[in-house]
Amino acid sequence: MTDTYKTIVSPSKGVLLKEKNSKFFGYTFPITTEEDVKKNLELLKAEHPAAGHFCYAFQLGTTKKHYRTNDDGEPNNSAGLPIYGQIQSYGVTNTLVVIVRIYGGTKLGVGGLISAYKTAAQMALENSDIVERTIAIYFQINFDYKNMNKVMRIIKEKNLEIVSQKMDETCEILFSTRKKNAEMIVDIFENLFEIEIKKI
Repeated sequence: MTDTYKTIVSPSKGVLLKEKNSKFFGYTFPITTEEDVKKNLELLKAEHPAAGHFCYAFQLGTTKKHYRTNDDGEPNNSAGLPIYGQIQSYGVTNTLVVIVRIYGGTKLGVGGLISAYKTAAQMALENSDIVERTIAIYFQINFDYKNMNKVMRIIKEKNLEIVSQKMDETCEILFSTRKKNAEMIVDIFENLFEIEIKKI
């Protein structure tokens, strides 16, 4: 079971591919929601008022993946799918790739379009800062203050990341751990008396 995924760190600088006088500008953006897709498209539309097509593909999610492609007026599957193919090829998620086309007066044909959109997407991803991240699972534990030392010892030993904590007579700690360690962590806390653990 893998508990890592690849994504991009920040929006890439635009790359340019010229094909028979048409210009294909390629961009990548890190995204977490479909709303981010709309925002980034609006930015590009403001930047390229003369462009006729804003074709894109994106993939979201780390365990369950969700993707969408858009040909934006180009012939069916000649733009969005070749772009998505490159997202798959680079194995990235939570990533949007947009190719902005400014028509140069010469038709490229479906084969030419597929090739141009694929190449521009590849160049854009090549130009991106891709990182590997671990999938985190979040838990909340509740316990009495007297058990604090026991709990903190496990948190330290198992390298758990504390997200938030409330310390009172009864304490509550929110922490995260790597997905592959989640079951083991639950077992450890469930075997301790007077400590409640639940996944968030």
